[in-house]
Amino acid sequence: MVSNDPCPKVSVIIASYNHAPYVEASIRSVMAQTYPNLELLVVDDGSTDESVAIIERLQGELDFDFEVQKNQGLSRTLNSAIARSTGEYVAPFGSDDIMLPGRLATQIEYMHDKPEVGICAGSVTSIGPDGAPLGKDKLPSWRRLDFEDVFLNRKPGSPAATLLFRREALDAVGGFDSEVRLEDLIIELKITRAGWFIDVLGEVLALYRVHGSNTYKNYPFMVENVLLTFSRFSDHPAYSAVCNNYRNSMFLKCARRDKALARQLLRELPLSAWDGKTLRGLYRLLLPASGRDRA
Repeated sequence: MVSNDPCPKVSVIIASYNHAPYVEASIRSVMAQTYPNLELLVVDDGSTDESVAIIERLQGELDFDFEVQKNQGLSRTLNSAIARSTGEYVAPFGSDDIMLPGRLATQIEYMHDKPEVGICAGSVTSIGPDGAPLGKDKLPSWRRLDFEDVFLNRKPGSPAATLLFRREALDAVGGFDSEVRLEDLIIELKITRAGWFIDVLGEVLALYRVHGSNTYKNYPFMVENVLLTFSRFSDHPAYSAVCNNYRNSMFLKCARRDKALARQLLRELPLSAWDGKTLRGLYRLLLPASGRDRA
């Protein structure tokens, strides 16, 4: 459905958890958007650092919705906040990332006459804890993703820090899966399988902060939740191959840093699924972990 509203409301949802050094910059970047019709909902999901005090101070200055709760996990927190929100579009946003000022305006203008697009994303610039660019990002490029592209990893994916959802698409698939703690891949697969597309714009729309506690660096968490995500689509004929391709990739990544997990992944890989990554991972697995790898 194409909205007749030239300026539909966007609900930005920040689920904050132990990001005291970064959450102020994240919130201020949302409130500095050039797009005029947005609401910001911030939920602190049981932080044990100074996040709550920082957010309360900012709430007094910037006037946004803020709730504090015991830790419930990201997917449950997002679903609860989405239920309270009123926007036609929804943008979950990391409490450690930064929106560029024109991000939402660019995405809303793009999605306005494209009802087939359930999710719009863009490119990111990676920054370090101090905000300095890391210079490791690929050149931005436009692409359209369907379910097969995402499930089979046929094209570069959509950065989580830039996802903007059409509420109609979120509602149609029942929102985020509360049992899967890695929220972005599962919702992208659910929405594309339901028939919508993900369009990734060529513009840089956000700054993605790289630091010691990024989720992707937690290999056991990633393995558990990505494989759980794939299991939701076990009826797909390529399901086993998709799982084994992922196990091979993660085996190679963690063969030096997490040898116990690497051995677990290797046990789960049938010999018929071994490839070049498996062999390279075996070489790494046999090497002693260096002090840097153990850090």
